[in-house]
Amino acid sequence: MTVVQNPVVVMKRFESKYILTPEKEKYFRERMSRYMYPDSFGLTSIASLYYDTPDYRLITRSLEKPLFKEKIRLRSYGLADSESPVFLELKRKAYGIVYKRRVRTTVPLARKFFEREGDICGGGQINHEMTYFRDFYRDLAPACLIICDREAFFRPDSDLRFTIDANPRYRTDGLDLRISMDGEPLLPEGYSILEIKVQDAVPLWLSGILSEGKIYETGFSKYGEAYRRQVMKIKRVLNEGERRYV
Repeated sequence: MTVVQNPVVVMKRFESKYILTPEKEKYFRERMSRYMYPDSFGLTSIASLYYDTPDYRLITRSLEKPLFKEKIRLRSYGLADSESPVFLELKRKAYGIVYKRRVRTTVPLARKFFEREGDICGGGQINHEMTYFRDFYRDLAPACLIICDREAFFRPDSDLRFTIDANPRYRTDGLDLRISMDGEPLLPEGYSILEIKVQDAVPLWLSGILSEGKIYETGFSKYGEAYRRQVMKIKRVLNEGERRYV
């Protein structure tokens, strides 16, 4: 099996999420503009293909809000093709701290990895962790595709980073990063998701902005919300079928 030879990225940080109404997003952008700068990529469409077991063991466990949880996903920036770089990410959260391992690959190579045809990044500790994860959960397959339009912001003298995800959407068919960036909306029109990512403490000026704007942290999960909606759809179909035969 051919392996894309690129460095692996390892991250450790705190992450918090907030749901923004259009009014709160406008307020937040105005207030934080004196502290933060948009990154060079601008507005970017991001697609994340989540893998799970046939009984959705990973997402159901995550929704229980345990002290430790983990997930694996394949991410593209824009619509992928068979040659473009995508990123396989193993993400774990323990006691509020997020640990992420990330390796650059391609869609065909990632598919071969999940089919147990070889390594994902040419050996080493990160390859061992990803391979162990794959083999431990067994039968991992594409389960849900999450798409959003993201803007990222940074502060030059700090590890602080923001992302604002507009138009978060999902689909549970056509689970391939090379097909389209279409999906069903996860939030009301105009709403967005703010994520704050930092290795140490949140600065006081940021805490003040959030407090004054009544912007409160939420446990919202894009994949979790998509899973919940699919379960509700299935239940509605079953209930309608039962009523027809009563």
